Order: sequence, then structure tokens, then C-alpha cells
Amino acid sequence: MDISDLKAARELLRNVALTTPSEESRWLSRIVSTPVHLKCENLQRAGSFKIRGAYVRIARLGPEERSRGVVAASAGNHAQGVALAASLLGARATIFMPEGAALPKISATRAYGADIRFHGNGVTEALRGAMEFAEHTGAILIHPFDHDDIIAGQGTVGLEILEQVPDVRTILVPVGGGGLAAGISLIRSERPDIHVVGVQAEGAAAYPPSLREGYPVQVPMESTMADGIAVARPGVLPFAVIAEQLDEVITVSEESLSQSLLMLLERAKMLVEPSGAAGVAAILENPARFEGPIVSVLSGGNLDPLVLMEVIRHGLAVSGRFLTFRVRIGDRPGNLMRLLTDLAAMQLNVLNVTHDRTSESLGIGKVEVAMQVATRGPEHHEEVKAKLAELGYDINLQAWPTGD
Repeated sequence: MDISDLKAARELLRNVALTTPSEESRWLSRIVSTPVHLKCENLQRAGSFKIRGAYVRIARLGPEERSRGVVAASAGNHAQGVALAASLLGARATIFMPEGAALPKISATRAYGADIRFHGNGVTEALRGAMEFAEHTGAILIHPFDHDDIIAGQGTVGLEILEQVPDVRTILVPVGGGGLAAGISLIRSERPDIHVVGVQAEGAAAYPPSLREGYPVQVPMESTMADGIAVARPGVLPFAVIAEQLDEVITVSEESLSQSLLMLLERAKMLVEPSGAAGVAAILENPARFEGPIVSVLSGGNLDPLVLMEVIRHGLAVSGRFLTFRVRIGDRPGNLMRLLTDLAAMQLNVLNVTHDRTSESLGIGKVEVAMQVATRGPEHHEEVKAKLAELGYDINLQAWPTGD
């Protein structure tokens, strides 16, 4: 495969997939002292880049194949991409989703006309259900990343980057199975000067060990907020392209993912799912590592509101915007009010207060107060700790509970 495959796919996608914007980010550009652009696939139809590959794959099916319908397995973005593409092309779509899939993603997939079936507790089990369905019914399985048409469709993102940021030197791409990164890397057949760097979550990184071994290997999956790129084993076809074309695949921490999502919300006014923010997380972790101009692909924006609340809370904690502590004070009228007054004088917003006078570890006439407060940032965070000590409070600092 090469860039000609991307150009052919783009013709199929004309008037189907949006040409999403590449917006320069001033705050990220200041951090790295080189221009940084955000390729906003979170603004794509169905909320992610997945419509590109799904449409190309289904559009290239013959009439007899398409008449049998298509089937896919996904917990989110691929489900919506296949469902939308199938509806545009007049094909029946059956989507296998794991039990417990997010309700907004179920509703969106169903709204595109797909028949949804629940199977298993994860995408791997759902994929087995989809494969059995394809075998019994003759429906065509639309794999999320392991097919040339999928890779070519996803790679059209790279063509748009070339047009929008012609002097780009580094492209940062979230990597799960590898279809998007493999497709974008095909632009190097015409622009070998461009560095393409894949980014995975630390707890779900199958590519680094696979690249070391020279073939796709399966790795155990740890919990990660970036579920969209949590794939235990690389795809065979994307792996072959990535092994040849990508400069490297790096990993980022959960803390960097949540912080990047929060910063994208606050500074870029972009709602991006954790997996889609992986490239920005790489910039925050390694601000001097990449040659500019840099383009970070925001691969998707489909985020469950409940997950969004948890991720924002986690990001605020990582950014030093929350302070959690316990303090013991005398059990006398006015002492709790004095503590709250002192906190108010430090411009703190109290988020939660727990007042405990029953613990066996407390001395007579003592109460323990657990406080969660919002600060203005790391500097304010340190000022508050110093001031509390100065005022004579015996505080016990704690980590902010993340729900992990």
C-alpha cells in the first residue's frame, strides 16, 4: 500500500466524510516552542475517524455481498462508524456490543439504524459473537482495523493534514489496533521527511513489545480510561505497515491523559475522549521531544458523560487543583467555623466536609475533619499547605480519590 490507495479512498469519501479542521493551538505551541496543530476528528461525522474506513470497506463490497448485510463488534466508535456507513449505502448492519456498553454509544448506534446485540463482557468476546454471526448468516464482517480498505480509509486523515499543514514534520497518532496510524503513515511514500509517532496508554500498549519481537503479540490489558485504544494484540496488516513506516510508538500515563483532556476542554474548547487526547498527552510529557510543526490527531470525541465527570475530576487532581486532607481539632463550639473561615481567607472553595467524632483512634475532646477543597493551581496548592501549617493545624494530606 502507498499514498495512491489513500487518494482512491478519498474519492469514495467525497461528500461523505467531513474534511475536519486542523486548528493551531497557541497554548501547546508555547509549551513546545514550535507550532502545534490539532487535527479535529472529534468533529467528524459519528464523532470519530471511524466513518472513513467503514465507508470505504462497505462501499467496495459487491452488490451480492452487500445484500447479505454487514456485522461488526465494538463498544463505541467503530459501532457508530459502521452503522452510519451501512445506512448511507443501504446495507443492513448488525453490531455486537459487550454487556455494559455505555448507554450514549448504544443509543447513537441504534439511531443510525443498526440492529444491536449484546454478547460477552468485552470487545474480544463481542468480536467472537460477530464472527459466529457472520459464519452462520453470510453477513460480511467489518473488522475495526485489520483490512486494507479500512487502513486506506483511515489514512485519508493524512492527506488532509498534508493540505492543511504542508510544512508538518511530526504527526502524533493514537494507536489501538493500528489502522489509523498505519493509514496516515502511508503519506511517507511521498513525504519521507515527516515523522509519524504512535501513542498508546501505558496500561494497554501492545505495540512496543510487538515491535521488539517483530510480530504481533498479545499483552494483558490493565485498566485505562483510554478504552478506545485498549487493544490487546495489533492487527496483522496494520502492524506490517507500522513496523516499516512509523518512527516509534510511545506510551503515556493515565495522569497525562486526564490532564490533556482537561486542557483541551479549557484551552481549546474541544471535547475529546481520553484515547483521542493521547497525542496531546505525549506533548505534555515530552515537550522537547518532537520536531515541529507538530500535528496531534484528536481521533474521537465520543465520551460517556459519567466517564467525563470522573476524568475531569482526575485531571483536576493531577493539575494540582484539588487538595484533600484530614485535620484534628478540638471538639468545642466554633472550632469548625474557625477552620472554614481560615480556608475562606485563603480563597478556597470547599467541595466536601466530613466531620467524625466517633473514631476509636480519636482522643477525648477531639474530632477529625476530612476536607476536599479546590485550589487555583499548583502554586496555590503549596501556599495553602504552608499556611495551614503556619496556623497550627496538624494536617494529614491525602491523594484525591479517583474511583480507579
